[in-house]
Amino acid sequence: MNDILLEETIPGGGHASLIVKRGQLLRLTDVRGGANVAMLMFNAAEKSERLNLPDTLKCQHTAKLTRGHCLYSDMGRVLAAIVADTCGWHDSLAGVSNAAEVADKYGAGRYQELRNAFYRNGTDNLLVELGKWGLGLADLLMTLNLFSRVDVTDAGALNFVRGNSKAGDTIELYAPMNTLVVLTAIQHPLDPNPEYAPKPVKLTLSAADAHIAEICRTSCDENARGFINTERFFL
Repeated sequence: MNDILLEETIPGGGHASLIVKRGQLLRLTDVRGGANVAMLMFNAAEKSERLNLPDTLKCQHTAKLTRGHCLYSDMGRVLAAIVADTCGWHDSLAGVSNAAEVADKYGAGRYQELRNAFYRNGTDNLLVELGKWGLGLADLLMTLNLFSRVDVTDAGALNFVRGNSKAGDTIELYAPMNTLVVLTAIQHPLDPNPEYAPKPVKLTLSAADAHIAEICRTSCDENARGFINTERFFL
């Protein structure tokens, strides 16, 4: 990895947001294993343009996001390209937890008794970060769950797969445009663990050469067009 611009660890239950500028690389590392990171993405210059998971999956003919895939906006531009991935599967189907779901699953977990160890949920965490950028509930749309795998059964049920991510697993996202990334390290809503135990994740931001995204640009014709569409935005 090139010279590191930023490195920080988001504690389990924590949240963060940052702009990954064009030509930068964001690496996320599962520190202990079993992490889940719920993530939103926006065009940093025009935040009405945001991650569109149905288009992302349709144009690449997959529901399994991993190395070689792109994350598309609703304008057909590439918000990020997955250029490296040791985990191998990231969930695009199951969404993010809310306060009622967390209380029902884990109990009250109030701040009054637990102080900073109180039980957090993905919806509220993401809203806190969105508010820092002038965004709100209407902007909390499609979330990608990094490090988690969800299979669909023959009957159409969603099945959470345990042990998908191990300690030290990483995913690297290259930004071909200035991309606002909003995330929270919170348990997956379908995680069957009966205990509230979100895991930490490390963020590492660095500069990168555009050639590392060739694995994504050349993986299918749709991605080649997506990169061209993204580059036109900067003409």
